Amino acid sequence: MSGSEYRNPVPTVDVLIEMTTAPGSVVLIRRRNPPLGWAIPGGFVDYGESLETAARREALEETSLTVELVRQMHSYSDPARDARLHTISTVFVARAEGTPRAADDALEARVFHRESLPSPLCFDHAQILEDYFCGRY
Repeated sequence: MSGSEYRNPVPTVDVLIEMTTAPGSVVLIRRRNPPLGWAIPGGFVDYGESLETAARREALEETSLTVELVRQMHSYSDPARDARLHTISTVFVARAEGTPRAADDALEARVFHRESLPSPLCFDHAQILEDYFCGRY
Protein backbone atom coordinates (compact mmCIF):
# COMPACT_ATOMS: atom_id res chain seq x y z
CA MET A 1 0.00 0.00 0.00
CA SER A 2 1.20 3.47 -0.73
CA GLY A 3 1.08 6.17 1.94
CA SER A 4 -1.84 7.89 0.23
CA GLU A 5 -4.06 4.81 0.79
CA TYR A 6 -3.88 5.04 4.58
CA ARG A 7 -6.53 6.98 6.42
CA ASN A 8 -5.82 8.12 9.95
CA PRO A 9 -7.91 9.88 12.58
CA VAL A 10 -7.34 13.62 12.85
CA PRO A 11 -5.95 14.98 16.15
CA THR A 12 -7.89 17.68 17.96
CA VAL A 13 -7.82 19.31 21.39
CA ASP A 14 -10.56 20.53 23.71
CA VAL A 15 -9.93 22.86 26.65
CA LEU A 16 -12.05 22.90 29.80
CA ILE A 17 -11.34 26.43 30.99
CA GLU A 18 -11.93 26.98 34.71
CA MET A 19 -12.45 30.63 35.57
CA THR A 20 -10.53 31.60 38.72
CA THR A 21 -13.25 34.14 39.58
CA ALA A 22 -16.09 31.59 39.32
CA PRO A 23 -15.11 28.29 41.01
CA GLY A 24 -16.85 25.21 39.62
CA SER A 25 -17.46 26.85 36.25
CA VAL A 26 -16.23 26.28 32.70
CA VAL A 27 -16.25 28.36 29.54
CA LEU A 28 -18.26 27.09 26.58
CA ILE A 29 -18.65 28.59 23.13
CA ARG A 30 -21.61 28.71 20.77
CA ARG A 31 -20.30 27.51 17.41
CA ARG A 32 -20.40 29.68 14.28
CA ASN A 33 -20.08 26.70 11.92
CA PRO A 34 -21.82 23.30 11.72
CA PRO A 35 -22.40 21.39 13.78
CA LEU A 36 -24.22 24.25 15.48
CA GLY A 37 -24.68 24.39 19.22
CA TRP A 38 -22.52 24.78 22.31
CA ALA A 39 -19.08 23.26 22.64
CA ILE A 40 -15.96 23.11 24.72
CA PRO A 41 -13.40 25.46 23.12
CA GLY A 42 -11.00 23.55 20.91
CA GLY A 43 -10.10 22.53 17.41
CA PHE A 44 -7.65 20.88 15.09
CA VAL A 45 -3.96 20.48 15.86
CA ASP A 46 -1.82 22.14 13.18
CA TYR A 47 1.02 20.23 11.55
CA GLY A 48 4.21 20.77 13.58
CA GLU A 49 2.27 21.91 16.66
CA SER A 50 2.24 20.18 20.04
CA LEU A 51 -1.05 19.31 21.73
CA GLU A 52 -0.29 21.84 24.47
CA THR A 53 0.41 24.65 22.00
CA ALA A 54 -2.75 23.80 20.05
CA ALA A 55 -4.82 23.87 23.26
CA ARG A 56 -3.51 27.31 24.28
CA ARG A 57 -3.96 28.66 20.72
CA GLU A 58 -7.52 27.36 20.31
CA ALA A 59 -8.55 28.67 23.74
CA LEU A 60 -7.20 32.12 22.88
CA GLU A 61 -8.68 32.14 19.37
CA GLU A 62 -12.19 31.18 20.49
CA THR A 63 -12.49 32.82 23.94
CA SER A 64 -9.88 35.62 23.90
CA LEU A 65 -8.50 34.12 27.13
CA THR A 66 -4.87 33.32 27.79
CA VAL A 67 -5.00 30.01 29.64
CA GLU A 68 -2.65 28.17 31.95
CA LEU A 69 -2.84 24.45 31.24
CA VAL A 70 -3.31 22.55 34.52
CA ARG A 71 -3.39 18.96 33.30
CA GLN A 72 -4.27 16.62 30.49
CA MET A 73 -7.60 15.00 31.40
CA HIS A 74 -8.29 12.22 28.87
CA SER A 75 -8.43 11.38 25.16
CA TYR A 76 -11.71 10.62 23.41
CA SER A 77 -11.59 8.54 20.24
CA ASP A 78 -15.03 7.16 19.38
CA PRO A 79 -15.08 7.24 15.55
CA ALA A 80 -18.62 8.67 15.74
CA ARG A 81 -17.73 11.57 18.09
CA ASP A 82 -17.62 14.02 15.15
CA ALA A 83 -19.95 13.38 12.20
CA ARG A 84 -17.63 15.28 9.86
CA LEU A 85 -14.64 12.94 10.20
CA HIS A 86 -12.90 10.59 12.64
CA THR A 87 -11.12 12.69 15.24
CA ILE A 88 -9.23 11.89 18.41
CA SER A 89 -9.46 14.69 20.95
CA THR A 90 -7.09 15.20 23.85
CA VAL A 91 -8.87 17.18 26.55
CA PHE A 92 -7.00 19.60 28.78
CA VAL A 93 -8.08 21.34 31.96
CA ALA A 94 -6.90 24.95 32.11
CA ARG A 95 -7.37 28.07 34.24
CA ALA A 96 -7.90 31.65 33.18
CA GLU A 97 -8.75 35.07 34.51
CA GLY A 98 -10.74 37.76 32.78
CA THR A 99 -13.91 37.80 30.73
CA PRO A 100 -14.37 35.38 27.84
CA ARG A 101 -15.10 37.10 24.53
CA ALA A 102 -16.12 35.12 21.46
CA ALA A 103 -13.78 35.26 18.46
CA ASP A 104 -12.79 33.19 15.43
CA ASP A 105 -15.18 30.20 15.14
CA ALA A 106 -17.24 31.21 18.18
CA LEU A 107 -20.40 33.34 18.10
CA GLU A 108 -20.61 33.54 21.87
CA ALA A 109 -18.45 32.57 24.85
CA ARG A 110 -19.99 32.22 28.29
CA VAL A 111 -19.28 30.78 31.71
CA PHE A 112 -21.49 27.89 32.87
CA HIS A 113 -21.82 25.78 36.00
CA ARG A 114 -22.74 22.11 35.93
CA GLU A 115 -26.35 22.94 36.80
CA SER A 116 -26.70 25.51 34.00
CA LEU A 117 -25.14 23.79 30.97
CA PRO A 118 -26.68 24.93 27.69
CA SER A 119 -28.28 22.79 25.01
CA PRO A 120 -27.61 21.43 22.53
CA LEU A 121 -24.03 20.39 23.20
CA CYS A 122 -22.00 19.36 20.13
CA PHE A 123 -19.91 16.28 19.48
CA ASP A 124 -19.40 14.14 22.60
CA HIS A 125 -19.04 17.21 24.80
CA ALA A 126 -21.93 16.22 27.12
CA GLN A 127 -19.95 13.07 27.99
CA ILE A 128 -16.69 15.00 28.42
CA LEU A 129 -18.38 17.51 30.73
CA GLU A 130 -20.01 14.71 32.73
CA ASP A 131 -16.63 12.99 33.12
CA TYR A 132 -15.05 16.29 34.18
CA PHE A 133 -17.70 17.26 36.73
CA CYS A 134 -17.79 13.72 38.19
CA GLY A 135 -13.98 13.64 38.45
CA ARG A 136 -13.67 10.48 36.34
CA TYR A 137 -10.26 11.39 34.92
